[in-house]
Amino acid sequence: MRIPDSILQIDRRIIFLLIGAAVCIPLLLKPRFQDSPTPIVQSIFDTVERLPSGSRVFLSFDYGPDTAPELDPMAKALVRHTMTRGHEVSFFTLFPEGVGQIKKITDNLLPVEFPDKAYGRDYVNLGYKAGLGGAINTMVVNFRTLVNADAEGTPLDDLPITADVDEMVDYVIILSLTAGDPGLKEWIQFAGDIAGIPVMGGGTAVVAPELYPYYPQQLVGLMGGLKGASEYESALVDRYPAYRNATMEATMRMGPQVVTHVLIVLLVLLGNLAYFLGRAGRADRTGRTGQAGRTSHGGRV
Repeated sequence: MRIPDSILQIDRRIIFLLIGAAVCIPLLLKPRFQDSPTPIVQSIFDTVERLPSGSRVFLSFDYGPDTAPELDPMAKALVRHTMTRGHEVSFFTLFPEGVGQIKKITDNLLPVEFPDKAYGRDYVNLGYKAGLGGAINTMVVNFRTLVNADAEGTPLDDLPITADVDEMVDYVIILSLTAGDPGLKEWIQFAGDIAGIPVMGGGTAVVAPELYPYYPQQLVGLMGGLKGASEYESALVDRYPAYRNATMEATMRMGPQVVTHVLIVLLVLLGNLAYFLGRAGRADRTGRTGQAGRTSHGGRV
């Protein structure tokens, strides 16, 4: 069997084994493939970076555990950035499951990485509010009608971070991490377009294509899927080298994707090369056979 033919007839189990190795080896070795931020991601980073220290930021966790592997890295990157810049962050969610996602940040990440930040002064959990897009509209019209206490029932007036918050426009930007509806689209429609508050955020790789048309007029920036999160992490590390040794989940998880994608491209190129070489070889053999036949026929005449 010729080499091109043997490549085309390779056992599919070998391909499965190669793909498995391409996924597992990077997971074990944890190489870092840092992505250069694209303009749509860099726009979010630059906006957060340019805000004066102490700016009020509204961060909505509009997702649940099922999409956490994609969106949690975005949440951690945004929280690290906003806290490092000294902004005041109000956590919120339009998803009932989002309450748990917020608590992972307030109970685990913030006390460990930012022990100097205090609840009620530097950040607050406003909890979950029902109503989908209607909840956003209510907050824009009369914020205190819907939100008058934090997730634990403490009145906003008793918390330094929210004592002066009377309207939605008291927040300088809105960040939403979305897995679907309600999410970024509703924040754009009911808060960005109506109240004029800059809206930006991130979405799963499935949701992101629906949001790209809003950029850049109605959407300041967007992190799309794990790659978008990895790009934001890269921007954060470049600006703040102290995070170089921190656990950047999206960057680490991009390793298996990068290696697997490279392997798939190589297999496709190898398969096409083998096909064309094999076809050229068959055409050459057919030509020689035909020539030999004509010579033999001529000899008999």
